[in-house]
Amino acid sequence: MIDNIKGKVIVITGASSGNGEAAARHLAERGAVVVLGARRQARIDALAKELTAAGHQALAVAADVTDKAQVTRLVDAAVEHFGKLDVLINNAGLMPLAPLEALKVDEWDQMIDVNLKGTLYGIAAALPHMQRQKSGHIINVSSVYGHKMGPDATVYCATKFGVRAISEGLRQEVKPYNIRTTVISPGAVATELLEHISDQEIQTQTKEFVSQIAIPADSFARMVAFAINEPEDVDVNEILFRPTAQPI
Repeated sequence: MIDNIKGKVIVITGASSGNGEAAARHLAERGAVVVLGARRQARIDALAKELTAAGHQALAVAADVTDKAQVTRLVDAAVEHFGKLDVLINNAGLMPLAPLEALKVDEWDQMIDVNLKGTLYGIAAALPHMQRQKSGHIINVSSVYGHKMGPDATVYCATKFGVRAISEGLRQEVKPYNIRTTVISPGAVATELLEHISDQEIQTQTKEFVSQIAIPADSFARMVAFAINEPEDVDVNEILFRPTAQPI
């Protein structure tokens, strides 16, 4: 069996809960060194302490992905502590659904800042290290809504379509540096993502629908592990997965 995860230094944004936390746990158990980034310092500190106590290697670095300097500090910390950067998982994301006519412009700005600019800031921080190493793997997180439009999700869909465009452009540009790229598009996964919806009616309806079909965040972690674990000459560029019961 191929083991291409053990010993890899992996930076994960949005690691304080949901998909990011699940990926951190799963990858650490597979022998990776995980560097946890998130705004909630106490959450990632506790997770790093738990993983370390279990015999794994983990480091927590507070980072808001809307701040380029903080993202750079997160990635640089991984290299300073562990000597390299093998994988960056741009996982942090927001999904405050609302119709355009509600004019929640502040929420549009948040989604653009976190989902799009946060992904770009991660790439900007990681790429120089990976170019120097002539190796690396950047994993960006899109969504089923990066493939399909949905009511009340126009801006969110736009950001996640954008993540796919960024990922494909990155894939084409990094061939000279032996860097792999993957974009992962989850469907309904049980995370805190729905808590970002400020419209209470939409939040209630969405939670009711998702609660009937959602799969655990471990499903995302396994997809990440699959892409990383493939041999270095195999580039898994895109994974789209849903609950079996999800019609959209």
